[in-house]
Amino acid sequence: MSRAEETADGSPDSPQTSQVKRPLWTSSHIHGTPDPPDPYRLENAFPNLALDEPLAISRIEGTNLFVIAQRYGKIFTLEDTPQAKPQLLMDLGRVVYGVAAHPDFLHNGRLFVTSVMKEWDPEGTRLSRFESTAEDRFRVDPQSEVVLLTWLAGGHNGGCVRFGPDGLLYASTGDASGWADWNLTGQRIDDLLASILRIDVDHEENGRAYRIPPDNPFINTPDARPEVYSYGHRNVWKFSFDGDGRLWAGDVGQDLWEMIEIVERGGNYSWSINEGTHPFKPDRKPGPTPILKPLVEHPHSESRSITGGYIWTAAEPAELHGCYIYGDYDTGKIWSVQLVDGTATEPRQLADTQLRIVAFAQNHAGEVLVLDHVSGTLNRLVPAPPPPDDALPFPQRLSETGLFTSTAEHIVDPGLIPYSVNAALWSDGASKLRYIALPGDAQIAFDDVTYPTPAPGWRFPDGTVLVKTFSLEMEAGNPASRRRLETRLLQHKNMPGDREHYGAQFWIGYTYVWNEEQTDAVLLEAAGADRVLEIRDADAPGGVREQVWHFPSRAECALCHTMAAKYALGVNTMQMNRLHDYGHGAPSNQLAQLEEWGVFTGPLPMAPEKLPSLVDFTDESASLEDRARAYLHSNCSHCHRLWGGGVTDFQIQADLALDKTGTVDVKPERGSYGLDDARIIAPGHPERSLIPYRMTLLGLGRMPHIGSNVVDEEAVALLQKWIGEMK
Repeated sequence: MSRAEETADGSPDSPQTSQVKRPLWTSSHIHGTPDPPDPYRLENAFPNLALDEPLAISRIEGTNLFVIAQRYGKIFTLEDTPQAKPQLLMDLGRVVYGVAAHPDFLHNGRLFVTSVMKEWDPEGTRLSRFESTAEDRFRVDPQSEVVLLTWLAGGHNGGCVRFGPDGLLYASTGDASGWADWNLTGQRIDDLLASILRIDVDHEENGRAYRIPPDNPFINTPDARPEVYSYGHRNVWKFSFDGDGRLWAGDVGQDLWEMIEIVERGGNYSWSINEGTHPFKPDRKPGPTPILKPLVEHPHSESRSITGGYIWTAAEPAELHGCYIYGDYDTGKIWSVQLVDGTATEPRQLADTQLRIVAFAQNHAGEVLVLDHVSGTLNRLVPAPPPPDDALPFPQRLSETGLFTSTAEHIVDPGLIPYSVNAALWSDGASKLRYIALPGDAQIAFDDVTYPTPAPGWRFPDGTVLVKTFSLEMEAGNPASRRRLETRLLQHKNMPGDREHYGAQFWIGYTYVWNEEQTDAVLLEAAGADRVLEIRDADAPGGVREQVWHFPSRAECALCHTMAAKYALGVNTMQMNRLHDYGHGAPSNQLAQLEEWGVFTGPLPMAPEKLPSLVDFTDESASLEDRARAYLHSNCSHCHRLWGGGVTDFQIQADLALDKTGTVDVKPERGSYGLDDARIIAPGHPERSLIPYRMTLLGLGRMPHIGSNVVDEEAVALLQKWIGEMK
């Protein structure tokens, strides 16, 4: 199959469908995981607890109680005993992000709360003090509010509030930005944003209901907010203090990295010049103190919204004693890290859960507990049992997956649904065969996922597997020389609880590498691999050229298959709204055929010809702009979109008006790569346009920066022609 043949089945304009009944796929053997089991699992520590979207938890000193805040304003106490039930402490009636009881709460009844009054309001986030009476210490009056501080509410509002061992109150603030620190506040100390604040709430001065501690780092710095303790944080989501007084913080990154920081007095943690240790906007003006490095970084392949935790101080299990336990809201993973002679050990994965880890807590025994935002449960880490003797093994060969009736002939199970796409992703000249494997009679919810960006995606049932086999010509231009290199599987597992608002899905990728005999493929190890191929090519010196084929690691899959891109890059409306030859006579529109087969949970909202679709960028009958935009959409937009991972501000989806993409006549933020008067796209001047130029690079600066080692010459020519004809 040539590249043109891969997308040659036609446009979405034909409503024909096949009346042939679809067989069901019932032979899946894709069970469990091929990786070693994690050492721990979670168990529900409080069976009678089922909170409604909790966001914060801490202890009330001098008691056996936790204080827990729900998102929409109810704050409870919970006794630290397994059968306890929550008791209402206060109903504030607005969004609550953080809560901390005064260390002397039993005597003064003071409760400190961060809440959000109104997003995008300059004073929309509040740090407030509330009080209860001595007559009823565990009923706090919402009318007792004293507002201590306010800051801009803008999505990243921080909101964690804790008392330090010094008796002072610490509170985190975010950069109040939807994207890329658009308020340019990260390196500033003349406001309260992107910081951790430190105040004395036991004394008042200068008309404030608090005092500035005399040893705060910027108390004598002109124009600085003296409340600032540290800055350069994008959005610290939970911090805590250890027994030695160190402040440990989980700082949520934007595009590619998540950070754990040990926060120092006056520390600058680099946002938005850097994301962790990696350049983000290096030309931005730095703050007044040197940039400090995080203790630990996690790439977005394994963590996408870090949640800070606590040091495990319980005696058992002994291997966790002294370890900092933390996790990730988005992936549900939990890790431990330890300081040894001031240096962090390599993070160790303790558990891979499907929880939305919104906060951690520490009980009196020193155990670290895990709060789930969706189920509202509070969970403890316990040693994982060994796998049962009758546990089904994960298939080590493609022939064992239940996806194929014959791997040697590449014949898939009759229940798999073949599909094609309008605009194929460049894969270094490889052609691809694609299939959807739905378990049994399970169905897809059409265009049901809209978070976090508007273009909708499909919601898939548990156990869905997307299958794609890559083949490459061993002699350039000779289809008969094509050999199968790999078959990639993308498996979907449901996350427990109501995840629909968030669009969260759990996908994991596996690669099977084909043997020399082309009879079967073997599961690749998690780290991925490279293979040097010798391609016979009459245009190469000596008639042979070498091509490095990259087999992706499992972690790399998550770099492109992101929440922002709705995970399934080819199985969506814009890509699949086209004709496909199912071998039943005339080609059918894929969407109409899936509807006819009952694959969707309901009827399509309108006829396929009225639904959006990409053009085939190899189709010269389509407009030049539509072809170029389709190529950029399929090859670039999964990163270059809001929250997609691209470290520049432009977006490049085909359904976004060109003048809204931030590309036309815009200077590049990350260097010109030697081009004179460079622009991302310079209308009429492809020689000054960075997008096609970086597509010609190999190595440093190449786009796409992963998954490709060969220049797509046809696409470069297409984009250069499009830009050259721009007015």
